[in-house]
Amino acid sequence: MPRRLRSPKAIIGWREWCGLPELALPGVLAKIDTGAKTSALHAFDIQPAARGKGWLSFKVHPVQRRKRPEIICEALCVDERTVTSSNGKGEVRPVVRTELVIGERRFLTDITLTNRDEMGFRMLIGRQSLNNRFLVDPSLSYCCGDLDEHQLYNFPPKKVKTQ
Repeated sequence: MPRRLRSPKAIIGWREWCGLPELALPGVLAKIDTGAKTSALHAFDIQPAARGKGWLSFKVHPVQRRKRPEIICEALCVDERTVTSSNGKGEVRPVVRTELVIGERRFLTDITLTNRDEMGFRMLIGRQSLNNRFLVDPSLSYCCGDLDEHQLYNFPPKKVKTQ
């Protein structure tokens, strides 16, 4: 029986831009975390959606350290998992399965929803999403390109005071 050829793994850095097109999120800066099993997206105001049984409605602040824009998303909840965060506390989180885009690669993956307001990154990509797709070089950043969040979400940059 012939061996199945795998496509070569893409090299990514410790932080990369990713997209979640099914959630209307063209770009979210993500921390690549091989120590985390599952991926996590900053989400709040999570509640049942009018769309039907199992669907969730939630809001996302996709831009680091900003409360705007606020994107309303809907996704089917495929599971609930207890996740132990970096502080050692367990939290039951809803899990959605959606398309994740990193560079040229598009694939379905499970993502937990949690409030990441206090975290540096709005998205964390764990090893289940990375497995058999990517090699991580922690000395690199933005291997898949750099994006401008102001253009992505159509808001003006912060004004810089001049003397």
